[in-house]
Amino acid sequence: MHRGYAGRVTGSLTGVRALLDSALDVALDAAFPGLCVGCRREGTVLCTACARPLDSRLGIAAGVHIGLPGDLPEPLLQLEWCAAFRGVVREALHGLKYRGEQRLAAPLGDAVGRRWHAVGVGADLVTHVPVHADRARQRGYDQAALIARAAARQLGLPHATLLQRQRATIAQFDLDRRHRAANVEGAFGQVRGSVDVAGRWILLVDDVVTTGATLAACAIELEAGGAAGVSAITVARER
Repeated sequence: MHRGYAGRVTGSLTGVRALLDSALDVALDAAFPGLCVGCRREGTVLCTACARPLDSRLGIAAGVHIGLPGDLPEPLLQLEWCAAFRGVVREALHGLKYRGEQRLAAPLGDAVGRRWHAVGVGADLVTHVPVHADRARQRGYDQAALIARAAARQLGLPHATLLQRQRATIAQFDLDRRHRAANVEGAFGQVRGSVDVAGRWILLVDDVVTTGATLAACAIELEAGGAAGVSAITVARER
């Protein structure tokens, strides 16, 4: 498929999906008003006041603060995140990931979009770090995909599922830094029939980053498929 045509198709599908997601959220809010994961008030799954920590780094320059590991995992060109993995940010991510509250993907993805718009360099196509197919079936969705779609909508960029997790891996938080890279090495493969990534600058989205080993493993696979470069952004960063 011609790259320009493929890009237009992907962009159109992203727009249609965004409209459907928005309509579904409105319907759910009307039928089942959410409880804010922060203050537990009824009305929305994340109220305006409790959502503020998601923008805690919005005005901060790109890069890593003193006190956090500063090495950028190769071959990533840039690594950004919205907030620390604590408090209401942690509750929101857990609500989406473990309690089935898919409506949280919209505010989380919007925050990713705002942060990348403020400090990101380049990128013309958004994708996500995929969960294993078995995990996606258990949950009924892939939380990183939902966040990435919302971020792409916020940025006005197309989103495509470019990677698949070829084998189940141990949860990264159960491992020390030395073993995280080995845990995800070769764990990802390209999705056949997806958008041609040759010459594209990919923005890779995930929920939480610690060492960046998973993001780096995905970037290696995307570059092997011809991507010109890969940058990454997550909702939160864990020390």
